[in-house]
Amino acid sequence: MSSNILLILIGIVALLFFGIIVSYFVLRKKMQNKDVMRIEQLRKGTETKGFSMEVFYQKLYVRFLKTPFLKRYLLKIRRRIEINNLDDEFITREESARIIFKALCIIIPLTLVVIMITNKNLLLMSIILIFELFIIDSFADGMVDKLDNNLLTQQIDFFAAMRHSYHETNMVGEAIYSTAQDIEHVEISRQAEKIYEILNSQDPETELEKYYDIAPNNYIKEFAGISYLTQEFGDRKIDGTSLYLKNLENITQEMQIEILKRDKLNYTFQSLSVISILPMLMLEPLKNWAISNFSFTQDFYLGKQGLIVQVLIMIATFVCYILIRKLKDNGAVKKVQDEQNPWQAKVYANPFAKKIIDQFIPKENTKENRKLKKLLKDAASKQKTEWLYVNRLCITILTFIISIIFFVVLHKIQINYIYTQPTSDYNLIGTMTEGQTNKAMQTTLKHNAILDKMKGNRSATLADVENVMRKSKEYKDASEDEIETNAQKILDKLKVINSEYLKWFEVLMAIMFALIGYASPILLLKFQVRMRQMEMEDEVMQYQTIIMMLMRLERVDCEMILEWLGRYSDIFRDPINKCLNNYEAGAWEALEEMKEDVSYQPFIRIIESLQTAVEKVPIREAFDELDADREYYRDKRKESNERLIKKKGMIGKGIGFAPMIIVFVGYLIVPLVLIGMSSMMSSFDAMSQMT
Repeated sequence: MSSNILLILIGIVALLFFGIIVSYFVLRKKMQNKDVMRIEQLRKGTETKGFSMEVFYQKLYVRFLKTPFLKRYLLKIRRRIEINNLDDEFITREESARIIFKALCIIIPLTLVVIMITNKNLLLMSIILIFELFIIDSFADGMVDKLDNNLLTQQIDFFAAMRHSYHETNMVGEAIYSTAQDIEHVEISRQAEKIYEILNSQDPETELEKYYDIAPNNYIKEFAGISYLTQEFGDRKIDGTSLYLKNLENITQEMQIEILKRDKLNYTFQSLSVISILPMLMLEPLKNWAISNFSFTQDFYLGKQGLIVQVLIMIATFVCYILIRKLKDNGAVKKVQDEQNPWQAKVYANPFAKKIIDQFIPKENTKENRKLKKLLKDAASKQKTEWLYVNRLCITILTFIISIIFFVVLHKIQINYIYTQPTSDYNLIGTMTEGQTNKAMQTTLKHNAILDKMKGNRSATLADVENVMRKSKEYKDASEDEIETNAQKILDKLKVINSEYLKWFEVLMAIMFALIGYASPILLLKFQVRMRQMEMEDEVMQYQTIIMMLMRLERVDCEMILEWLGRYSDIFRDPINKCLNNYEAGAWEALEEMKEDVSYQPFIRIIESLQTAVEKVPIREAFDELDADREYYRDKRKESNERLIKKKGMIGKGIGFAPMIIVFVGYLIVPLVLIGMSSMMSSFDAMSQMT
């Protein structure tokens, strides 16, 4: 890449960074004009002296909303944040703008570093700059995860204060309201006030069902549900302790276990994403170091072989980064996606595209269609079958086109390398001096003149090359020995140039890559299923906690327990919902059918206990082992989380360090060894011939 293009790119990024700084001071100055000052005076008790970051973020939100590229990320983050804020527009805008602003402050300097490191490799620079989009997305997810974790911590403080208020009032609603007014945490206070409004509404059961859809986490839902049941049916004493407070203690212990789990996962994975990306930034420095110290490797690094290895490393890095993100996902934030009209739906709405896509979608009531729907359910994917096939076909087409372009570029690079690299015999280790380089470049220019005359002649022989050389002005005064020596080199170059065109097996390889791209969405879904299977034990233990909270309440039956389990389920949601739909036709039969649909033994034991409670004994007696062995199940839950984190950590470290290993082994050590041995053998052969 020319220095002019580099200067332009650096200038554009510098102007963007400068624009943010200027906007900062412009907004600050505008906020100090008469209108703003008058408004601030009207807000007595809430005015701030000097510059206000809150107002700054509100202004930035409006600016970001008008910026096409940033608008997409802003709305995506907003949809996830507004769950916690319950229609508080001011805080939602402030937090959304703060996350985008911090991301820009990181990504702009990083872009400058990438441009400076990879300024001689336009392809590598472009890929890394595109890859920065994923970094922004990962950073934004981390910021939203942090907000959700903070809410969990606030809930623990809220429940501790709630116990004291309930002891004083013995009324659920009044205890919630007074605690919400006294606690300093705004986010949990807002949620508590919403629950208080629901409990005192005309139809609390209906309002509670609506709240379940927007609650930020399952523990808030459990608290709201237990509070409603206690207010509706009353509290009771169990072993001299309030059942309501006992249930609050159970929810608190669940949250503490979850917070510890998330902290350990974050600690385990906090640097793996960076480690998986870092090798991409090392490609160019490693290449320059190898060429400067071992000049015999420049044929590899500057030719098409080096580019192929670079692209493979980038693909491996991209795949590893995606897998690490999927592996780290702990469900901390409710994923809110635009499922109404994504770009896949717009593509499928096109009549011509719809006809083509429908040819690939398995027909209804076929084995393939049932397997695909089951895969989507097991992976907890929100996308429809049509959207999945839009993704598959788009990836296939793009992969094929990019592969063909890549092969064409490879041939161009190899031809350009032959025309531009100095032609000379040089030592095994070290580089040529400036004089040697100039002399070798003169030889290359002479060769290029002959290559231009004979390019395309695939049947050329050594004699043909020598005849052309003798007739050319570049070698009119050359000796026969010089002509013979250079003729062989020119013939070797000519064969390479004539062979650099798109071949049939390269088209076949592009088709193979396209088929891999076609299968990649399915493979990713299967990976998600595998990760969800690792979470089965944790989810069943959550079911046990819910049952322990419900089994001592009045008027609780098996159907209500199933409704609660379905409300908080993820992996087993479909079997539970299916059982609820068939429950009226026969409770035992519906539970027996659900038992056949699942294969996880601990969950089957819960189903069998529910069957016992349907026909034989009360619910409390059917699940008495849960209450008797409560400490055992709690310790088992902690140990299960430890094993899950350890297993995920081992898999994550293997995936995260894979690009680093590939770079050092495949891009540095192997080329140095193989090319070095080949050069040594060539040197020994030349020495033996001289002898």
